[in-house]
Amino acid sequence: IAGFQVPGKGSITYQGKNIAGKKPHVIAEMGIVRTFQETTLFQELSVFENALVGSHIKAQTNIFSAVLGMDRLKQEAASDKVMEVLEFIGLTERKDQFASELPLGSQRALALSIALVSEPKLMLMDEPFAGMNTEETNHMMDLTRKIQESGVTIVLVEHDMKAVMGLCNYLTVLNFGQVLAEGTPDDIRNNEKVIEAYLGGAK
Repeated sequence: IAGFQVPGKGSITYQGKNIAGKKPHVIAEMGIVRTFQETTLFQELSVFENALVGSHIKAQTNIFSAVLGMDRLKQEAASDKVMEVLEFIGLTERKDQFASELPLGSQRALALSIALVSEPKLMLMDEPFAGMNTEETNHMMDLTRKIQESGVTIVLVEHDMKAVMGLCNYLTVLNFGQVLAEGTPDDIRNNEKVIEAYLGGAK
């Protein structure tokens, strides 16, 4: 969907348009962004500078101009947006820290900030809770819910069932690459095929 891999067949319709095969930056400009399972940050840049990178999509600049401060008028507006997002996510006090100094939970939160600076309509999240402890998971769930409540649609790929059941309105369960079941959390929780595949059969 985000354009990082080109589908071999079929189409992807977003707002009435087929976006299959379009470049990632074109799709991002349309309002679709994604986060990655492995946190992709500029480790030797500050939290603020990392978040500023996300502004190049809306400001129509490149990454280097975003970080180095070119296009001054656009960057002033972008800086204001970055501070707004960092406050929303709760990273304002860490804005001058290097990304490499952040714990895993804060690095994932920073990745969300980078995505949010571009003002997305749809956010694709790839296993955002992987490797987190309970406290970090709960905090990330709170942030994800907050983003959703702000009006951003979220498509979540995740194996943490507590997070999935606590966040998602509608679920698609896969088993060996095939769709096993679809429905609300209650539908999935009581689905015999899901119980058989993931819980070893009904008790």
